[in-house]
Amino acid sequence: MIKKIFNDRTAGRIGKSLLIVITSLWCYWSIGEMYHEGWWGPFYIRLIYLIPGTAFLALTLVAIKWPQIGGWLIVIFGGLFTVMFMDIHIVEGKLSVDRDITGSLVIAPLVFLGILLLIEGRNLKRRLARGWTPHARWWRRNLWILLALIPPLAILIGLSAYSLPFVLTRMDDGERGIRLIDGNGSALLWAPEGPGWNWKQDYGGYPSWNMVALYGVLPVGFQDKPGYDAKNGEFATEEEMLKYNLCLFLSEDGTTLETEAQNIWRMPTIRDYAGAFARHGKNAGCIWQGEGYDQMTCDIKPDKETPLWAPDLEPIYYWAAEEADERNAYFVSFNGWVNETYKAGGNPRHSYRCVREP
Repeated sequence: MIKKIFNDRTAGRIGKSLLIVITSLWCYWSIGEMYHEGWWGPFYIRLIYLIPGTAFLALTLVAIKWPQIGGWLIVIFGGLFTVMFMDIHIVEGKLSVDRDITGSLVIAPLVFLGILLLIEGRNLKRRLARGWTPHARWWRRNLWILLALIPPLAILIGLSAYSLPFVLTRMDDGERGIRLIDGNGSALLWAPEGPGWNWKQDYGGYPSWNMVALYGVLPVGFQDKPGYDAKNGEFATEEEMLKYNLCLFLSEDGTTLETEAQNIWRMPTIRDYAGAFARHGKNAGCIWQGEGYDQMTCDIKPDKETPLWAPDLEPIYYWAAEEADERNAYFVSFNGWVNETYKAGGNPRHSYRCVREP
């Protein structure tokens, strides 16, 4: 009985099964993020998000067809991760390498998986030498390939069926000026495109929460601020955001930044965003429950549409005025989620939009 379970095919079956599971998870991430983050601009942007899942699927198919080649590719891939996660630095003129526990958690399963496939490659050669031949029936002969292809295909169909009705029907009226949004219980003016909304920087991203909060601290602008070094754990506070934020320096029409605070515009709160969320021109009726890492309670699911969002640009997150703690600040997503992240962080999908009373 034990020999039937643990034989010369066991390593290959375990390795292939694990690889299929990992590939399916990466396909889920790739397809989901394509619809969530990547549905904007030129069509090739969407395809970029499919690269991780497609790469793992290709690796899986190679490993199933040629276990030794696939095994070595995975071991090499694990080696690259090893170098990536090493903390290499020079101390007193000597090269020092520290280990990263996160890297170990990623590398160990990859190396183990690669070894299993290398064992399967060796055992396959032995089976062939003993006269073993693949099954005559096509589906039996290609069973592992079918098992590798079916989950990604099912994920693609399922996520597409859910997401396409949203992304293909998004409303974009093309207006990027000041917008009056009659929200859920309040009406506010939202800044036009420019320094008060989606102000992309030369480095390709948008200002972090810290940068927006400290804009008015001397010297005015995005220069380094004495006493505020994120590397040393020195961040702006919520009070400083209210006192010095970039929005305070916007001109009345929201198109330029003045040298002194005008105190007309302000950084929006999470509840301001909640009141402005909409879909197909109808207010979503969202209410924030006061918790991070949680989705707002909404009458209808909001989407990345005008007048609040620019569907043709990267940002799908907006910074809010509130901080979560000393190190992290809140941001909202177009679908009503409220999350928190590093105040000095952000990426080309994190932006902000200033607001004022009508």
